[in-house]
Amino acid sequence: MTDSDERRVRKALQGADFPATKEQLVDYAQERGADAKTMLALRALPEGTYDNSDQVESAVPQQPA
Repeated sequence: MTDSDERRVRKALQGADFPATKEQLVDYAQERGADAKTMLALRALPEGTYDNSDQVESAVPQQPA
């Protein structure tokens, strides 16, 4: 994930309540109108619960597919 991807993910999740599951984070970003590239990155997250946005950024694959 590039620095701009990290900024996009962080912005899309700004104000999200943690801990949160992957599904909750994807839904939250979608409701906030996140762009397609951000949504692709979030949908590529491993299933699980995340304690904060730093954990989310670390878990997003380098090449989301």
